[in-house]
Amino acid sequence: MKPHERIIFPLDVYTLEDADFYLNALKGRVGLVKIGYSLIIREGRSVLDRLHELAGVPLFVDLKFHDIPRTVHQAASALVAASDHIRFLTVHTCDGEAIVRAAVSGVKPGVGVLGVTVLTSLPADSAGAAGQGHDEAETTQGRVVALAQLARRAGCEGIVCSGHEAGAVKAALGRDCLVVVPGIRPDWSEVTHDDQRRAMTPAQAIAAGADYLVIGRPIAAAKDPAGAAGRIAEEIAGV
Repeated sequence: MKPHERIIFPLDVYTLEDADFYLNALKGRVGLVKIGYSLIIREGRSVLDRLHELAGVPLFVDLKFHDIPRTVHQAASALVAASDHIRFLTVHTCDGEAIVRAAVSGVKPGVGVLGVTVLTSLPADSAGAAGQGHDEAETTQGRVVALAQLARRAGCEGIVCSGHEAGAVKAALGRDCLVVVPGIRPDWSEVTHDDQRRAMTPAQAIAAGADYLVIGRPIAAAKDPAGAAGRIAEEIAGV
């Protein structure tokens, strides 16, 4: 992959007009665009193809499915039926393998399911908050690796975790397990009211084993979003 293709830009906006601004500015600067609840709830599933037209890159639909297996299967099936441009979708891993398998069974070839492990908004010493039904003495890294193993058994193409656990996941599961890392904060970025607790710079995360980096506010809040994305790609290229 080229350095900029490792960057996933999350569209944290509420309207297509706002999305249009960022997608035009970042054309050729990022590899995927991530869409969450806000735009899909406001605009409906038809927004997916429109966003692909604007961005010219595949979509990462981050709805973090979390329900009983039958509902998760139906939701995944309905989502991938709405667009041929979805590359990844997400499912929570913390409630067991059956739910993750249900998401995997609902997608079509070419769509990868990513298992969400421990959110990067949780500090490193809060493994007890990272899911139910496990030993409170378990480390966050141990919890992430266990959930990553569950995700891979269930058929996930990869997982989502912080850069602090990326190396351990690669060591346990091998290079072919994709690791997507949010919570990326370049040294030069200024993010106010930051809720990311287990953060890393782009270079640190790639060196640790990340395949893709989810980078939102350091790009979106920059005076020159395209320039910020280019600077991050240069940092990735230097690793």
